[in-house]
Amino acid sequence: MINLIILVLLFSIYSFIGWIMETIYVSFRHKKFVNRGFLHGPFCPIYGFGAILVLLGARYIDNITDKVPLSYIILIIYSIFITSAIEFVTGYLLEKIFHQKWWDYSNHPMNIKGYICPQISLYWGALAFVFIQFIHPRINKLILTIPDQFQIIVSVLLILYFATDTIKTVINLIDLRKIIVHYSNVSIQIYRNKILKYRRYFQAFPRLQALNSGIKNRDIKGILNDRIGKLKAEIKTKIDQRRDWK
Repeated sequence: MINLIILVLLFSIYSFIGWIMETIYVSFRHKKFVNRGFLHGPFCPIYGFGAILVLLGARYIDNITDKVPLSYIILIIYSIFITSAIEFVTGYLLEKIFHQKWWDYSNHPMNIKGYICPQISLYWGALAFVFIQFIHPRINKLILTIPDQFQIIVSVLLILYFATDTIKTVINLIDLRKIIVHYSNVSIQIYRNKILKYRRYFQAFPRLQALNSGIKNRDIKGILNDRIGKLKAEIKTKIDQRRDWK
């Protein structure tokens, strides 16, 4: 059985790898850097949780059968189920809290309420297979080369970091939800400042920009676009001034 220290290290590593994958994919689509992480730091915990559950499931499957083809099939099916369940529950809870989907697969065939769909679930299954067969053995081998005392120190620091970052993120999201839902109770300026303060979430999850759409002075997408327009104008002005100096 994997001990707690190793689990913390693996969770952190795979959360970081997940953040890299998500950030590269989204940044490539939007042609600019986008911090896709849910937390402030470079981690996507949903990948960490998924990887740990897949890893524990793979160990259990190995104890059930040592027949390679059968164990692979069971692992892929299990991985599809567990990763899809995590994605469904996470998407459902976020929509209940913010009254808006953070991602939506409604345009994919056979999707379930837009939270999950067969195409993405199969992708998770394939990714989990590659993870178990090729990625994890190398990372696990690397971790085992780290002295036990150093593992403990790093794990404690990571636990403190995740606890701090999670608390800060939850506080920010509660504040953001309060502003969005009760927008009529705050001034236009305060509302605008809050939206700009939390613009990272809207950039990472563009569907949130549809919140309060069409409401005068409360349209999130309009506020963000207006801010971008002003920044571009400021940059252009500075460039023109430098040219004049030369």
